[in-house]
Amino acid sequence: MSAFQRASREYKQEGTNIQIGKVTVGGGNKLIIAGPCAVENSEIMHRLVPALKDMGVHVIRGGAFKPRTSPYSFQGLGEEGLRILKETGQSVGLPVVTELMDVRDAELVYEYTDMIQIGSRNMQNFTLLREVGKMDKPVMLKRGLSATIEEWLLAAEYILAEGNHQVILCERGIRTFESYTRNTLDVVAVAVAKNLSHLPVIVDPSHATGRRELVIPAAKAAMAIGADGVMVEVHPNPAEALSDGQQSLTIEEFSLLIKEISKMAQL
Repeated sequence: MSAFQRASREYKQEGTNIQIGKVTVGGGNKLIIAGPCAVENSEIMHRLVPALKDMGVHVIRGGAFKPRTSPYSFQGLGEEGLRILKETGQSVGLPVVTELMDVRDAELVYEYTDMIQIGSRNMQNFTLLREVGKMDKPVMLKRGLSATIEEWLLAAEYILAEGNHQVILCERGIRTFESYTRNTLDVVAVAVAKNLSHLPVIVDPSHATGRRELVIPAAKAAMAIGADGVMVEVHPNPAEALSDGQQSLTIEEFSLLIKEISKMAQL
């Protein structure tokens, strides 16, 4: 038996399908999550979200609590950001996902979101993993900056062991010696994780590359190797974004991404 017992194919051979609102993740469906890195204000969200809905996005993303390397960088709007995210999602009938960073905010984030993200910096925050493991909402678990695939799956095991079987794995690049890209997209990790585990696996090409011009090629690579979807950062004006503008697509660029991966999904 694998160390990650409940996450393994030995425990469950068939792939797990997870329901987020009206969307099913897994089973050959391709999940598209998109939105700004951070919820900045209501105006931007009301401009962006309807456009994303029209392009076929299934889930809206947006950070309300932002884990930033510098304490002086924009940290998010907190509960106000959660309110804006939920309101704009409901206005177009789409579920929303945001990151939970602290167990003290668990009830608050639970109230406003349809899926909870555990970010790469918290992949091995075992107290936090156990907390979301007690919830009845899907959890998207990002791979840590320097985590092995086994460590990633064992982190998922913490959530599963508490009774929450709605876990989606997210490959978002790992830290290597390469400095041209923000991280190194370990695209093969998608195939490895799907071979070892029954859980759905998606890819975040925005954080994996850190460069706008590489997001579409990375997303296509993810789809080609069998990812169950992608999560992409989109902003109406990336040059003015308060967080991660350099890796955010414009609405027009995101439209091109949708066309490209739609062709691949049909194949």
